[in-house]
Amino acid sequence: MSAASHRDGMWYVCVCCYPMGLYASLRTCISRSKKNAMTTTLNADKILLIHPLGYRAEAAAGDISRLANIMPPIGLASIAAYLEKRGIHADIIDCYARPDSDRLILDYLRTEKPAFLGLSCTTSSFLDGVRLTKLAKGILPNIRAVFGGPHVSAMKEHVLEDFPVVDFAVVGEGEETLAELVEKEAADALSVKGLVCIKSGEVYFTGYRSKGIELDTLPFPAYEKLPGYPQTYKLPIFNYPRAPNTSCISSRGCPYACSYCDRSVFRRTFRFNSAEYLYEHLKYLKDRFAIRHINFYDDQFTFKRKRVENFTRMLIDRPLGMTFNCAVRAEHIDSDLLRQMKAAGCWMVSLGIETGDEDLLARHRQNADVQLLAEKIRLIKQVGLRTKGLLMMGLPGETEESIRKSMDYVFSLPIDDFNLAKFTPFPGSPIYERIHELGTFDEDWEKMDCMNFLFVPAGMTKPRMEELFQKFYRTHFLQPKTILDYVSMIWRSPDSWRRFMLNAADFIKFARSNKRLQKECENHFSHSERSDA
Repeated sequence: MSAASHRDGMWYVCVCCYPMGLYASLRTCISRSKKNAMTTTLNADKILLIHPLGYRAEAAAGDISRLANIMPPIGLASIAAYLEKRGIHADIIDCYARPDSDRLILDYLRTEKPAFLGLSCTTSSFLDGVRLTKLAKGILPNIRAVFGGPHVSAMKEHVLEDFPVVDFAVVGEGEETLAELVEKEAADALSVKGLVCIKSGEVYFTGYRSKGIELDTLPFPAYEKLPGYPQTYKLPIFNYPRAPNTSCISSRGCPYACSYCDRSVFRRTFRFNSAEYLYEHLKYLKDRFAIRHINFYDDQFTFKRKRVENFTRMLIDRPLGMTFNCAVRAEHIDSDLLRQMKAAGCWMVSLGIETGDEDLLARHRQNADVQLLAEKIRLIKQVGLRTKGLLMMGLPGETEESIRKSMDYVFSLPIDDFNLAKFTPFPGSPIYERIHELGTFDEDWEKMDCMNFLFVPAGMTKPRMEELFQKFYRTHFLQPKTILDYVSMIWRSPDSWRRFMLNAADFIKFARSNKRLQKECENHFSHSERSDA
């Protein structure tokens, strides 16, 4: 064990140890340290919430995804606010915003001694969460690790069966389930709905909660618990006019059932904040944090039309001096609504296209109508709003012909920007269970971030898909209208240009290599993390 290991862990070597007795003395010190750690009194009303990074901290500086977009962990901030309301002290360490957080976590555990550790994980960050839990239990062996998030909600019992270091898994919304678990001090976990736990060596799922939370009863997320907020966090580059800016969630769930979407957390429910709550939320963000632009991270911002009409009317009648973006479906917008949204400060509208091949689209989502999509995209542009298309490449059934159709379709439309994701079959999505029948799938959790072709449709090859992916983006960026649009961002989004110039070398490397992490590194997590030796 190195000197660094002594500092990082909970053990140390007594300075009085002589060389001949070093081994015996070290064993004695370790034994005493273990005993002390096992008997440490933990604070039963305290929890540390962690947002894992998902890969080695030293690779973060070259992560093009982080350079372009650092979104605050609003889910954890919401849980923290709710727990505080219930008398439970919660703190947050966001490893994505602060990649060098291992030391912060260890110092917090030694100082505060929380009884619970909460980790919100996607599929790609889950194994990092397991690593951090092992690190935490090296300091506080009796701390209870509670995992939540979409990956955990999809995997349920498998999380505890395959990863014994995890004590509990929250399925669905976290606020009420986590509060009840902490209040009962884990002694009566089986009575808490929405929980996976172990009793007498058996893993149990206690069942879904009977109903979702009424969102207007929740306090605003505890943004103040995110160190450096809002300056630390950045919306996608060229996707906002002003800074500081942030993300906001005003609804939960989606009523649709697309093949590629994981609905494990909210299932097919749709709940939303009222227009009044939403207006007060934005006013709070402006008054306390000087926020000037909001990105609504809702799946379906305009699904409840009356809410949006009332909200935008409030912004028109009582202006806050803020702008916003939102994502919509073609079925839930029209000229009147879009014009009112623009008058209220809407700056950009994103619309899920997925693919320009209508036959392929019909296999994966409801109401597949590329003509309707095209009409609504033109309408958004006519109203004077910036338009962004959301697409995927590599869906089951994808062919070179369908990719060509998508390119022709997208480049025929007045789209200002687009995001082309690499299709990833996540646990919990309807298509996940039969994905191996539809092509080849390398289920490498750490790389399941929509920036790797881990699934290759039957009849396609990964190298060819990479070529077509780069061609898609290259064609977009070389269009004269695209070049002129980005030039106009010098005055329309000056902060974006500042960020671009500061990281120009990394953005250019990404354009050439199509690799998220410019400094390639071996996966430092693996399924061997399941071992709790």
